[in-house]
Amino acid sequence: MTETVNKQTILVVDDMPANIDVLVGLLSDKYRVKAARNGRKALSIARSENPPDLILMDVVMPEMDGYEACRRLKAESDTAAIPVIFVTSLADDEDEEKGLRLGAVDYITKPFRSAIVKARVENHLKLKSYQDLLKRQSNLDGLTGLPNRRAFDELLAQEWRRGARLESPLSLIMLDIDCFKQYNDNYGHLPGDEVLRQVGKALASVGRSHDFVGRYGGEEFVCLLPHTDAPGATQVARKLQQAVGELKINHGYSSAADHISISLGIAGTVPRADSDPTELLEKADAMLYQAKEQGRNRYCLAEE
Repeated sequence: MTETVNKQTILVVDDMPANIDVLVGLLSDKYRVKAARNGRKALSIARSENPPDLILMDVVMPEMDGYEACRRLKAESDTAAIPVIFVTSLADDEDEEKGLRLGAVDYITKPFRSAIVKARVENHLKLKSYQDLLKRQSNLDGLTGLPNRRAFDELLAQEWRRGARLESPLSLIMLDIDCFKQYNDNYGHLPGDEVLRQVGKALASVGRSHDFVGRYGGEEFVCLLPHTDAPGATQVARKLQQAVGELKINHGYSSAADHISISLGIAGTVPRADSDPTELLEKADAMLYQAKEQGRNRYCLAEE
């Protein structure tokens, strides 16, 4: 089972079932292979929550050809990083140049040699893995190991677009550790760093696999909840608060509790294509401020 989970995913796009069968048979022993028979279906799979790691694309297809599908993939930030290899019978230099100028990483002409296809696929997937690793490292907070502000900003923009496209709710929880300055001042910065690590771990243990928990900065954290309305986010906020409370970390200098506690601000909405997530951020931040004004160690929910 572990081997299957760790397999990289290839999407084969071709309007001829026989061509799909050849590539699936060639690659399915080492990779997870999906198939699409037209460009529109390929775009739908690429935009899904489980996009492919690599796309093998035919050029000549009805309705939307491979060139147009590639152009659209490269024009969208959510799919631009997916490498595309054209596998096509168009063998002219001009055709190959056009494909590469549109953003494809390689161009293989039919009839192809199986060994060449395997080698090029393997090379490009290795490069993709390395690039993904570098991106993950640049998006991680060095202290807690959680995603950092940069990762959050990127995901928020992505989920906003997805929510607008699917007309699906999106909720945001902003939270921070109560009286953390007093903790640092009285217990020291090294114990304070350990508190941040433990709180981050506790927060990350709550929620579903597609929920996002990250460090926003300082003692502030953020939780992004796709496909979740405000009542659902409130339930998550209670669990986050409970998880931190169960750490039982003594804080004798807090005005909110005798242990480490958190305050939370909650906001939810259904994103619109003609707007941006700034308003959602501002609402959650205002609710966090309200929770602290009301005595901390509590959550406040923005009105719809």
